[in-house]
Amino acid sequence: MAGILALGLLVVGSQYVASESGEVVVLRTHDDAGGVHETRLWLVDHDGSPWLRAGNPSGGWFPRLSARPEVEVVRGSQTLVFQAAPTPEARDTINDLMHEKYGWADSYICLFFPRAAKLPVRLLPAAVGTLVP
Repeated sequence: MAGILALGLLVVGSQYVASESGEVVVLRTHDDAGGVHETRLWLVDHDGSPWLRAGNPSGGWFPRLSARPEVEVVRGSQTLVFQAAPTPEARDTINDLMHEKYGWADSYICLFFPRAAKLPVRLLPAAVGTLVP
């Protein structure tokens, strides 16, 4: 029993270490009650836009983003407002860019959340120069 518990802790701990490797941004989404939810995510830049990738489009932050696509992203010291646009046709390109940027960590996370199920999300400026103080 202790071995199974130790293995479980090892898997969870290694997922955390992998997911925090490289650049991590904070995505702020809003629920129906107006609550703000913060999620730490990887991000890549492509075609002049930042992109996120939902590992599980049916759970977590993605349903909130789908219901209310205006989101905030904290990247470094800046907080910007974006309009989120799920873009499934960019899956292969964004998966490749994520793998290029995050390397072994991306490979490890994809053992649990396969690339074929991931959904890319393009972040488009909500308004030119929109910056949250």
